[in-house]
Amino acid sequence: MEANNPSDTGARPDPEELRELLEEDGPELSQPPSGAASKVEEEDRSLDFLYDVPLQVSVELGRSKILLRDLLKMGEGYVIELNKLAGDPLDLYVNSRLIARGEAVMVGDKFGIRLTDVVSTSDRIEKLG
Repeated sequence: MEANNPSDTGARPDPEELRELLEEDGPELSQPPSGAASKVEEEDRSLDFLYDVPLQVSVELGRSKILLRDLLKMGEGYVIELNKLAGDPLDLYVNSRLIARGEAVMVGDKFGIRLTDVVSTSDRIEKLG
């Protein structure tokens, strides 16, 4: 008795058979099953309310610790030494969480930041806890 089904014999299918099976037009996988499209649209709509949530965005040039007596002596022209070197990237924080690093740029007559390195999603999630 001849075995046509490779699973009956434990043998692997012939590579040509695999190619033919893969090339055959099967059901369209890019289209979600009926009803699934509306679920995706509902999920998109349900997240829309998040787009208007205000976030605190800040850019840090550097940090320094000073004594209270030095703080009280501060006046115009006083210089505070920061922990970063000139040319080091600026840190971009959103709600006190480091999100990216970048460089200062001028946008018209205002300062901006050009992002050069975005913290990966996995690193951001890891630092949440």
